[in-house]
Amino acid sequence: MTKRILTVDDSASMRMLLKASLTKQGFAIETADDGEHGLSRMCELSPDLLITDINMPKMDGFELIEAVRGMPEFRGTPILVLSTEFSDEKKARARSAGATGWITKPFDPDKLGAAIRKVCP
Repeated sequence: MTKRILTVDDSASMRMLLKASLTKQGFAIETADDGEHGLSRMCELSPDLLITDINMPKMDGFELIEAVRGMPEFRGTPILVLSTEFSDEKKARARSAGATGWITKPFDPDKLGAAIRKVCP
C-alpha cells in the first residue's frame, strides 16, 4: 500500500521539490503551506507520516507537532522535521514536542526516502 505523506512548509518551491522527489519514490504526497493549514490537513487526510518545517507563519513546526501529538488518533503517527535549523537545542525541543526524527535542509532525496521507510515501514 502506498504511504500517504503530508508535507508542511511555507516555501512553495520546497513543497514542489518534496512532492517531486518523494512521488518518484512511490509515496503519495499532500501539502500544506503553514502549521494551521497542516493541522487541518492532518484531520482531513490522516496521513501515514507528517514532514514539517520549523520556521513558518501562523503556527510554527513546534506548535504543529504539539497539536498533532495532542490528538489521540495521531499519537503513533511518525513526524519528521525537515529544516535549515540544526542546533541541538531545537532538535531537543522538537523531540520533546513529539518529533520522531530530524533532517537538515537541503535534503538528499535518497536519504530522506530511507528515513521515511525507517519510521514508516
